[in-house]
Amino acid sequence: MFSIERLRALAAVRTHGSIAHAARVLHVTPSGMSQQLTKLEREAGQRLLEPAGRTVRLTHAGRVLAGHADRVLAQISEAQSDLAALDSQILGPLRLGGVGSAVRTLLPGALSALLTAHPRLTPTVRDGEVVSLLPPLLRGELDLVLAESWSSRPVALPAGVRTVELLDERVCLALPPGHPFGDRDAVDLARLSDSGSGTAPGGLPWASCPEGTEPYEAILQALRSRGVEPDIRYTLAEIPSQLELVASGLAVALVPDLGRRTAPEGVRFLPTVPPLRRTIKAVWRADAETPAIRACVTALTDRIDRTGAPDDRTTAPNPRGTT
Repeated sequence: MFSIERLRALAAVRTHGSIAHAARVLHVTPSGMSQQLTKLEREAGQRLLEPAGRTVRLTHAGRVLAGHADRVLAQISEAQSDLAALDSQILGPLRLGGVGSAVRTLLPGALSALLTAHPRLTPTVRDGEVVSLLPPLLRGELDLVLAESWSSRPVALPAGVRTVELLDERVCLALPPGHPFGDRDAVDLARLSDSGSGTAPGGLPWASCPEGTEPYEAILQALRSRGVEPDIRYTLAEIPSQLELVASGLAVALVPDLGRRTAPEGVRFLPTVPPLRRTIKAVWRADAETPAIRACVTALTDRIDRTGAPDDRTTAPNPRGTT
């Protein structure tokens, strides 16, 4: 009898073209992935992979079994959904995770509406970055995650998850008050470092989320694609903390529209060339979908339909209401 997880590993290698890439997507180590595939070959009694330069490719037997794996995994997902649909009551625990800006701006209103409609539901929430939230989602420790994906570095989601795109928003360059670029309509990322030092206009370094997170890697990719190596000196998990450094004239940052809502007075936001975007997605395991998850996704989409996307102001509002 074939192991479902080993079939999932084979299907991932066929989809992503290498053991290393498939391991990253499934959030396991390459050695762990290789062990799973070796065991699957023993179960199948056939050679499923063969060398292809520095990587591997599926043999004819591997392609045959991968086709069956796709159908088996799809059938398991459908069976789980059917079983979940047998119980239409929305109650009990709902374990949520999300990136900070989405948790702060989208989740409170959605949860309020959800609990009004389903008072027997007991949600819990934890914030974090995609890299730290996907593993507990796959392990069954979280039910749904609000994940971000940047246009300069789209997030790699593992097989077996379902997604709904909740929001597509612009990413702008945040500049301190009085910055010499502040009167421009947009800023070309290729011109951010004429000196080649990696600092932004005016000699300012960058503020970003910690290394390894989606925002950090997205900044690297966006700037390196334009020939700029950014000098990221401030790595802070929260966008409001990054914007305080920007407001104090210590740094610049790339900030999605949701993050602009917490900006201090006077911070200037300019579109970039080329344009940068960020999407927020609801992500959950297809084989663990429940009525509570579906109700939460509906509440989130309804919340966005009512409130809309953030506006396109280029300067943060004055909290005292004066100009």
